[in-house]
Amino acid sequence: MTSNRALCWDIFCQVIDNLGDVGVCWRAAAELAARGQQVRLWLDDDRALAWMAPAPHPAGLSVHAWPDQPALLPADGAGDVVIEAFGCTLPESFLALVAQRQARQAPRAAQSPVWINLEYLSAEDYVERCHRLPSLLMSGAAAGLTRWFFYPGFTPRTGGLLREAALEQRQSAFDRSAWRAARGIGTAARLVSLFCYEPPALPELLAQLQTGDEPSHLLVTPGRATDAVRAALPARAQLPTTWLSPCAQPAFDEMLWASDLNLVRGEDSLVRALWAGEAFVWQIYPQHDNAHHAKLEAFLDWLEAPPSLRLFHHHWNGMPTRAALPVLTARMLAQWRDCAQAARARQWATSDLISQLQQFVAEKS
Repeated sequence: MTSNRALCWDIFCQVIDNLGDVGVCWRAAAELAARGQQVRLWLDDDRALAWMAPAPHPAGLSVHAWPDQPALLPADGAGDVVIEAFGCTLPESFLALVAQRQARQAPRAAQSPVWINLEYLSAEDYVERCHRLPSLLMSGAAAGLTRWFFYPGFTPRTGGLLREAALEQRQSAFDRSAWRAARGIGTAARLVSLFCYEPPALPELLAQLQTGDEPSHLLVTPGRATDAVRAALPARAQLPTTWLSPCAQPAFDEMLWASDLNLVRGEDSLVRALWAGEAFVWQIYPQHDNAHHAKLEAFLDWLEAPPSLRLFHHHWNGMPTRAALPVLTARMLAQWRDCAQAARARQWATSDLISQLQQFVAEKS
């Protein structure tokens, strides 16, 4: 059972240029606060929150500068739970606070505060093997402390996915037709949202959307996606396109709910596309040694992707293939949508990430 006791959670996040890390951490922090927890989110760069999560922030959630100086450390010490997101390293000065609190509370609560390394999302087999494993620190300010590995994932033997308790209610109240009408987009158009890096198959897709079996309208997110489309789209292209501005996370979710095909990237938007239940294609973060190919294949296996969807993913992610990029049709998108909805239903039947984190902390406290 999940503990209802209010705890203080310290979540640490070092922001990388693609902002998926702060997106995940903000959603986790906001949902913990919505469930009555006190959360301190420690960031080395909080600029993206100005548009991703504009003030006022939820009650119980506060944002703090990275505590690499004594003046930035919390006066009341480390919280009940300390989370390192995506393998970031806690400042030595904060580690000392963790050690001090454990020393004060031992032996009554040898694992307080509970120290968690929240890992990257993957469908690969190792996730089940490594989830919830302990790691005893042998040196430094953290010597003698235990850090626990916690892996999000897609199966019951993993930590699950981020899903707000109010998500189903929000989606049920969403008016897809009204959303489109407010932006001058007809209900007959095939609406395609694009949040990507620089996918190799982008020029082919854009050509398809201009000459497809039904009229299409493209929603292009700011940043790398906008730059990539402007570079690939001919100057006189006849493709209705909306160039979007940065938006808060709830507005991003609504864009996914309103679209017929969502082309997403990274971790946070993959999960949001899954919850949207519409056809989607994932551009996984590319790695120089192509390690991301195995990660993508593991996800497509879990998704039970039909051959056309798997092939499209291969092209979209620059993987070797002899077949041509599948031509988008209404029938194909309906098949992809059915696949997404079946996967969503399987995942919805498992416990979400925040519930599992709370349960884990209750076990270790």
